[in-house]
Amino acid sequence: MDKRKERVAANSILASSFLMLLKLIVGILTGSIGILSDALHSGLDLVATLITFFAIRISKKPADVSHPYGHGKVESISALAETLLLFASCFWVISEATRRLITGHIDIEVTWFSFAVMFISMIVSYWRATSLHKVAKETKSQALEADALNFKSDIYSSGVVILGLTFSYFGVKGADSVAAIAVALFVLYISFQLGKKTVEALIDTAPPGLSNQIKEKVLKIEGVIEVERVRVRSSGASYYVDMTVGVSRKIPLERSEEINEKIYVEVKKIIPDADVVVDIKPIALKDETIAEQIQIITANQDLSVHDISVQQINNKKFVNFDLEVGNNLTLKEAHEKAAELELAIKEELGENLELNIHLEPTQAFPLGGNRVEAKRIEEIKKFLTHIKKQISEIKDITDVSGRRVKNQIYLSFTCILDEKISLEKSHEISEKIEYLLKQQIPNLQKTSIHMEPYENKVRD
Repeated sequence: MDKRKERVAANSILASSFLMLLKLIVGILTGSIGILSDALHSGLDLVATLITFFAIRISKKPADVSHPYGHGKVESISALAETLLLFASCFWVISEATRRLITGHIDIEVTWFSFAVMFISMIVSYWRATSLHKVAKETKSQALEADALNFKSDIYSSGVVILGLTFSYFGVKGADSVAAIAVALFVLYISFQLGKKTVEALIDTAPPGLSNQIKEKVLKIEGVIEVERVRVRSSGASYYVDMTVGVSRKIPLERSEEINEKIYVEVKKIIPDADVVVDIKPIALKDETIAEQIQIITANQDLSVHDISVQQINNKKFVNFDLEVGNNLTLKEAHEKAAELELAIKEELGENLELNIHLEPTQAFPLGGNRVEAKRIEEIKKFLTHIKKQISEIKDITDVSGRRVKNQIYLSFTCILDEKISLEKSHEISEKIEYLLKQQIPNLQKTSIHMEPYENKVRD
């Protein structure tokens, strides 16, 4: 693609050189200000195409430390330089033509080769404008687009010069100068349009409606709550898109990465060659429970909590939970972590909250232990059967196992309940079982009960 851009730019240099020399010779021989103005236009085209050629060679350089977005802006600078050259030439032509009209020095010689050179100019300009526009569109090159506009303007300006020569041939005085002014005004208009576009590219003006189009597309992705910001900038043929997207802070990291990938795919559908950067911003939702909020705040401080309970008495909330802290910490260090967590919770949930934090050490290494003796497990099974008879919702209790660590028993089993029972009721049953077991087994340290619906167990 880069070689193709360089090749078409090199062809433009040859075409501009040919047209400039041809028009300059004929303009001097005939004294036509119209042809001379067009020759000047072609001369500036030559300078512009040289600038374009070198700009394309520079812009293809890859991004580096000093230019993280690449060198694509060089093409915009090239297009701006062409615009300024066109403005300068137009003002000179208007000034000279106006002087001739005022002073009456309008002696020109209209010959057949005056018309011939302008027709040749129109044919060459059409050929170059078509080729340049095609490659500029395919490569999104502003520099080549500027060249294409230059040659396109040559077609119209040559036509106006021919019209002026025709009127001069039939004795209409000043027609050539009027034609030159008309050409200059037309080129000024084209130059203004091009200049506006290149300045917009240099100051990172986003294409109209593109940011909203991206925002609307991203908001349709499941999990995206809001799109806070979308910024689009171009550098040569490349686009750079960065955005800040809000998602629920409750979702896991893997889900955030999945949403990020979906955003990337959707933006690529709109701008295929875009470089996309997405900043995922976790936000609090109105439907978060106090327990969820506490878990999130705790996780943000690299801590962990469990057994969160919330009670409300009148207008005040009372919250209890166990905070897991490193077993190697001193009481003072653990208390400081709890105090920092309490402050963070109250900052988000308000001061009208009473916290009771129980510090619980986490084990850095697994503790040694043994399986509970088979005889003792049988005794526990018999007691669990007795509990099953007391609680009618229990269908069965299976997979009973236990571990003994420092004479403390860690018990686990599966409790099968009706599948239609509510989760709240299931939790109440679990707490009741734990209470009854603790009464029967004083050294019971922890009970892990896997609550399973009866329907699933039948299918298994």
